[in-house]
Amino acid sequence: MRSDIAQQLAELIVQHVVLVLISVSIAVALAMPAGIWIAHRNRARPWLTGFANIVQTIPSLALFGFLIPVPLIGGIGARTAVVALVLYALLPVLRGTLAGMLSIDPAVRESAVAMGMDKWQLLRLVELPLAARSILAGIRIATVSTVGTATIAAAIGAGGLGVFIFQGIASVDTTQILAGAIPAAVLALMADGLLGLVERRFTAD
Repeated sequence: MRSDIAQQLAELIVQHVVLVLISVSIAVALAMPAGIWIAHRNRARPWLTGFANIVQTIPSLALFGFLIPVPLIGGIGARTAVVALVLYALLPVLRGTLAGMLSIDPAVRESAVAMGMDKWQLLRLVELPLAARSILAGIRIATVSTVGTATIAAAIGAGGLGVFIFQGIASVDTTQILAGAIPAAVLALMADGLLGLVERRFTAD
């Protein structure tokens, strides 16, 4: 019996980690370029940041429910969960990228252009390295929050550690609730610590 529980726990942890990795990766792929883009376009900035802010105000369980009937991206399972988690992870990455880009001294950009850099060289060699600390901080926040939010994914059949939590709530079993909550908290702390190391490693002065 204990081996079965341990095996189930291991499977749920893997499901949880996969959900988080996929969701955060997609969010970074969308929000980072968007943050770089709106850093140079004042008119578009309020629209994109406003959309991300609005998504953050929607209760997580409600957002999962809203997405279920949506064609193509909705339904029961991991696909809908990933869409919801991506939407929640957009704001921290977007804000971090935007803050990093806006913090760069215009004189630095002007100097780089005067040296003959084109816009891609400027981005790759100057802007991204200078904005890296803020960008990584946004990714770190997005990852840690996604680990917690992903527990709700079990409510729509997407698996993860929320399975134990919801089963424990349904049966009023505190032990089962803790069996899902404690590993989720440990995963969040591990993700925070690992990304903190990466942040310090790649943004060291």
